[in-house]
This record gives sequence, structure tokens and C-alpha cells, in this order.
Amino acid sequence: MFRVFGRIGILSFGGPAAQIALMHKELVEDRPWLDEDSYLRALSLCMLLPGPEAMQLATYAGWRLRGVPGGLIAGGLFVIPGAIVIGVLVALYAAYGQLGPVQAAFTGVKAAVIVIVLQALRGVAMRALKSRGAWVVAGLAFLAIFALKLPYPVIIAAAGLWGYLKARDAAPGPAPATPAPLARPVRTAALWGTLWLAPLAALSLFGPPLLAEVSWFFAWLAVVTFGGAYAVLAYMTQTVVEQYGWITTTQMIDALGLAETTPGPLILVTEFVAMLAGYLSGGAGLAIAAGIVSLWATFVPCFLWIFLAGPFLDRLGTRPRLTGALSGVTAAVVGVILNLSIWFALHVLFARVGSIPLGPVDLPWPDTGSLDPVALALTACAAGLMFGLRWGMVQTLALCAALALTLNLV
Repeated sequence: MFRVFGRIGILSFGGPAAQIALMHKELVEDRPWLDEDSYLRALSLCMLLPGPEAMQLATYAGWRLRGVPGGLIAGGLFVIPGAIVIGVLVALYAAYGQLGPVQAAFTGVKAAVIVIVLQALRGVAMRALKSRGAWVVAGLAFLAIFALKLPYPVIIAAAGLWGYLKARDAAPGPAPATPAPLARPVRTAALWGTLWLAPLAALSLFGPPLLAEVSWFFAWLAVVTFGGAYAVLAYMTQTVVEQYGWITTTQMIDALGLAETTPGPLILVTEFVAMLAGYLSGGAGLAIAAGIVSLWATFVPCFLWIFLAGPFLDRLGTRPRLTGALSGVTAAVVGVILNLSIWFALHVLFARVGSIPLGPVDLPWPDTGSLDPVALALTACAAGLMFGLRWGMVQTLALCAALALTLNLV
């Protein structure tokens, strides 16, 4: 298990779709650890839960094989390689991120990320928008977050309620033969809930203010992260940049670009943000502490969800209302990712982004005179590579960074 899940953790580039495909090959095709039906049911369960579905799928597979120790091995090895890389990247970014050539390379990375987010948007839309109602939900979710600036959790809750009510007339599936006992879930919730939240409470009482803020914000983020990391990035950006002021918009964009280059779940961007905020506030020691706190607050609940819900997998599959709620959330996620795509493109392609009033709301609007032609050309190049030539994410990021650096040196 160490060898197999360690290899999965090291090679898990390319986002959830590539990671899920890699695990299918390792766990279903190459060795008989999970059968096809069990794998697909587990994937459906992980999509119902908040948090990174690929990491939770690995945790579930380990739990099925060797119980809680197996789940800890599988889930931990899925996260640890990427977390180590992120820590190194933060150190390099803090030391060299302001140098001209480094900033030029970041221009290429950010241009490629525009296309990566659009690719994620297309993938989610193809899976989620299969009815007129889903299209309406996606459109309303986009307007709610783009124009009305409604909080992401409110949008997700409303979409989930719509899907739940819409599925009220659906017939339930067959019940499992043996219901799961009540005692084990209660113990699991008590143990892992305490393990997750007790250190955060201690930080609130005895730790530096920044660590307390980091711990509770990312713990809350772990609860509302439905639909993948892209869906929650706009909400995270709004909070860490505008509300807390931990980092700037440019640094947030750089964080996302670097997180795309690492193995593991994209939500590891939380570690980058926390470490950079800690470094800017109190130096290297606080940066390391903030990174550890963010990892704890973000990923410990993933083990809680899997160990708590895993024994009920067959029963959850018989509840059409849960599936309906997931469909509503996924439709809303399309609109949320569209908002992220526009926000990201505006701040990468234009040096100055303001706003224009439209009735009672202010819409973001770029200063067209501040368009960066290099960033625009690199974005077009990345689009051609990924959509036209079907290049992978890592290769596209590397080439765009190299092109941007070459242009700067020339």
C-alpha cells in the first residue's frame, strides 16, 4: 500500500479527472483491490461529500483494504508529496518571486491557468448541464456571485435545496441487506470531530491571531467545498484578499498558478496562501506553522467524512434526494467556475480592473488601455495547445512559462 499509494501521490498531476483515472488504473485494472462497481459507487460517494473527491477516493480505497490505518496511509500519501512541493515553492516565491525573470515566467503560468480553468469549466458543464433546469441554476449562480456578490455557501445551499426538492418524487433504490450499526458512526464522529477541532480551539485561546484566523477559515472552507477547488477559489480569494488582507490579488493568482504545477489536490493552494500570509506577517517560523495549520484544518475533515460515511455507502446510493441535491450543487458550480474564469482572465490580461455601475450593483470592468499583449498571446498559445493539440496541463504550463521567460530576456 505504501508503494502503490505513494506512486499515486507522486504522479497525481492534472487535476481530479486525471487523478481518478490514475487510481482506476492502479486499483481496479492493475490489481484486484476494488471491482468496477465498488469503485464507481465510491466515486459517487466522494462527489456527494465536501472536499477534494480524488483524495477522498484514495482514502476510501485504503479504508476498504485495511480499515482506518489503510485510509490514513492512502489519504496521507495522496497529499504529502504535493504539500512538500508547495512548501518548497513558497520558500522560493518568498525569496525570488519579485525578480523580473521570475515575474515574466509567472505571466506564462497564469496565462496557461486561464485555459486550465476554462477546461475545468467545460468538463463540469458537460457532466452537469443535462436539463433546462440545470442551465437555469448555473446561470442564476453566476449572476448571484458575479453581480450580486452573494457568498458561495449561500449559493451552494440554495442549489442543493433546489435539487433535493426536485427529486422528491423519485423512487428510492433497493435498501442494503444489512444496515450499518449506529454505535460506530457516533464514535467515529466524536473521535475525528474532536481530533479536527480541538487543536483549532486551542489556537484560538493560546495561539497567534493569524493562526487562529487561518485555522477556522480553512476549517469552514473544508465544510463548504462542494464541486471541487475551482468552485471555492473565488470565495477564498474574496475572503483572504478583501476581508483578511493576508495577501494581494496578484499573489493569489500566483498561488493558483503554482498549485497547478504540483501533484495532489488543487486545494493545496490553501497551504500556499497560509504559508505566504504567515511569512509576510511574521517570517519563516510563522509561515511553517500556518502551513501546518492549514493542512490540518483542510484535510483532517476528509478522513472524518470517509470514515463516517464509508460504512453507509450502499445505503447512500439508494437515496435519490441526495443525488438530486448533488446535481443541483454541480449545476451551480458551473456558474461559480465561470465567475472564477472571468475574474482570473481580467486580472491576468489587464493591468487595471475597475468597475462600472449597473443598477444597484457594480460589475468588474477592465481598463482596455491596460491590456497586456504578451499575456494575451500566451493565453492564445495555451488554448491552442490544450484544446487544439490536446497537450497535458504540466507540459502546457512549462512551455508557456519558458516562452514568457524567453520573451522577457529578448
